[in-house]
Amino acid sequence: MKIRAAKLSDASGIAKVHVDSWRTTYKNIIPDEFLNNLSYQKREELWSNKILNGNVFVAKNDEGKNVGFSSGGKERSGKYKEYQGELSSIYILKEFQGQGIGKSLAKPVIKELGKLGINTMFVFVLEDNNSRLFYEAMGGKIIDKIEVEIAGKKLNELVYGWDNISNS
Repeated sequence: MKIRAAKLSDASGIAKVHVDSWRTTYKNIIPDEFLNNLSYQKREELWSNKILNGNVFVAKNDEGKNVGFSSGGKERSGKYKEYQGELSSIYILKEFQGQGIGKSLAKPVIKELGKLGINTMFVFVLEDNNSRLFYEAMGGKIIDKIEVEIAGKKLNELVYGWDNISNS
């Protein structure tokens, strides 16, 4: 498995991982109609723009296929001022989960935050998403619980925070 900074040519592979992992991760959490209507093309456009801004990383298997990605940067919500960094996404294809790829994808985001002098971080995760256990295993502590609406369905989102990521 190789983890590296994403290039513009990775956008379509990231889009595929994004859509496919949403469909498996959020099945029975987010309405099927919403998940079925996710578009590879729209996600590719979104990721093309994000890649240009940096701090997006990809995990490629030995055949060179994108199997996961991560992104992050400065805190965007304005609500968690004591947490300056944000891990905005980690998605991994279902068949590659549980192999340590998530932790490997978090490390470069944390390293980039460190270069900005940031040593605190948070992440949003749906309460019904079993991946929240990954963030707990990484030492994240629940700092907030908020209600969000996705496709007309009200869901709880947990906010996990890390007070010191410099040792991660």
